[in-house]
Amino acid sequence: MDFGTWPPLLVVDVEGNGATPPDLVEVATIPIDAGRPVPQSGNSTLIRPPRPISRFATRIHHITDQDVNDAPDWESIAPAVQADLDGAWIAAHNAHVDYNVLRRHLPGWQPAGVIDTLRLARATLPDAPGHSLDVLLAYTAISVTGISGQRHRAGFDAHATALLLLDLAGRYSTWEALTAAAVPPGMPGAAAPATPDHEEQTLW
Repeated sequence: MDFGTWPPLLVVDVEGNGATPPDLVEVATIPIDAGRPVPQSGNSTLIRPPRPISRFATRIHHITDQDVNDAPDWESIAPAVQADLDGAWIAAHNAHVDYNVLRRHLPGWQPAGVIDTLRLARATLPDAPGHSLDVLLAYTAISVTGISGQRHRAGFDAHATALLLLDLAGRYSTWEALTAAAVPPGMPGAAAPATPDHEEQTLW
């Protein structure tokens, strides 16, 4: 894989407040440059949601209402988030979740394409014991010891997903071969429209 052929790509992760539909409480983006994640050039921010964070959501990502009490609201940071994402591909694990919630929060925004590392892993590692992010990181022996923060926080999960993406991408010869396996049908960047795959996770 020649990583120099990749278009601008940001690995994204979002965390929600547990409402239906969810309000964002954290969003992170990490660019990929020359086959490496560049977290120092990314962005990660807490967001004060209009509704309280549910206890269930807090049990997952450990973000409390007190943590976001002094955080900006979405309207304050939406222009910067959209400017960061405009014109780029995005990648995420179970990407339809992140894509859909960002589309709802950013009317009119559309990424250049969407790579789903869950879909990619299912195609690339069919014999893995599972395809959750944790299982795949263990199965591929990807070390996350150098990632700051903790699992289920947006910055950590985006960085871990970036490492997984690069590991899987190294098994493909071209960007076109990678996207053929990784872009869900019907999403931006897909070769042809079709019915999206059934997915297994939800936004906390």
